[in-house]
Amino acid sequence: MGMNKNTVLGWATLIMIVVGLGLIAIGIFKYREVSAWGFAAVGFGFFSIAWVFNALKGRV
Repeated sequence: MGMNKNTVLGWATLIMIVVGLGLIAIGIFKYREVSAWGFAAVGFGFFSIAWVFNALKGRV
């Protein structure tokens, strides 16, 4: 199975969305103190990078 650049960016986008959701879930369900804000911020950062990867598909 050959993977081209668009396939790699698609997989990277999917993995980053899953990790971002996991970080936000950890912040919501496990840590309810101040550290939850940090986990949520990093999770939304992963969403931002995944959005950029998705926008790059077809252009690289």
